[in-house]
Amino acid sequence: MAYTTFAINFFVALFALIDPVGNVALFAAATPGANARERAQLALLISLVVFAFLAFFYFTGVGLLVFFGISLPAFRIAGGLILFLLGLQMARDDYTSAFADAADTGVGDSSTYVRRRFERMIVPFAMPLLIGPGAISTAIIYASQAKPYGFTGAMVGVAVIAAVSVSTFLGFAATPVLTRLLGKIGMTIVVRVLGLILCAMAVQFILAGLADSTVGLIRHSAAVPYPDAPPIHLP
Repeated sequence: MAYTTFAINFFVALFALIDPVGNVALFAAATPGANARERAQLALLISLVVFAFLAFFYFTGVGLLVFFGISLPAFRIAGGLILFLLGLQMARDDYTSAFADAADTGVGDSSTYVRRRFERMIVPFAMPLLIGPGAISTAIIYASQAKPYGFTGAMVGVAVIAAVSVSTFLGFAATPVLTRLLGKIGMTIVVRVLGLILCAMAVQFILAGLADSTVGLIRHSAAVPYPDAPPIHLP
C-alpha cells in the first residue's frame, strides 16, 4: 500500500508540473509546419530528455543537498515556494502563451527540421518549462521518501518518471487530436485546475518543511494529513 501511495503522489505531482496536456497548445505552437511523423519524433526526443534529467536528479539530488549542506526541510520549503508561484501562474494567467515560439516552418528535409526544432526547444521548452525547479525539487523530495524502501523504492520512482515521460510523449504526439477534442477553452480549464492542485501541493510541502524544522509550530495532522503515506526521512 505504501508503494502505491508513494507512486500515485509522485506521479500526480510530476504530471501536474510537467502538464503534458496543458502544454499541448505550446508544443503545437513550437512545431509549426511539422507533419505527424515529425511531431512524433520531436515528442520522443523531448520525452527522453525529461526522463534523463528527472532520473538524474532523482538519484543524485539528496547527495547534492548533502554536498552543499542544505537540509531537506529547507529544500522542501524552497521547493514549495517555487511550486506555489508556478501553480499560481498556471491557475491565473495564460500559461501556454508564456513560451510561445514565433512561427518557423524550417527548411530542408524531415530530419533537418526535427534536429533544428529540437535544438531550439531544449531551452526554454524542455528546460525550464517542463523540467523546471519545481520538477527538480519534486524529484529530490520524493527520492528522500523512497530511500527507506531501498532498491524497490528506487525502481518505483524510476517507473513513475518513465510513466510521466510516456504520458508526455503520448500527449505531444497526439497534439492534433487533443487540440480538436479539448479546444482552447478545454485546455485552459485543464491548465488552471492543475495549477490549483499544484498550489495545494506546494502549501503541503511548506507545512511539512516547517514541521520538520520547528517544534510545535505546525500540527502533525496538518503536516502529515494521511498517515498511511510513506514517511519522509532526512538524509
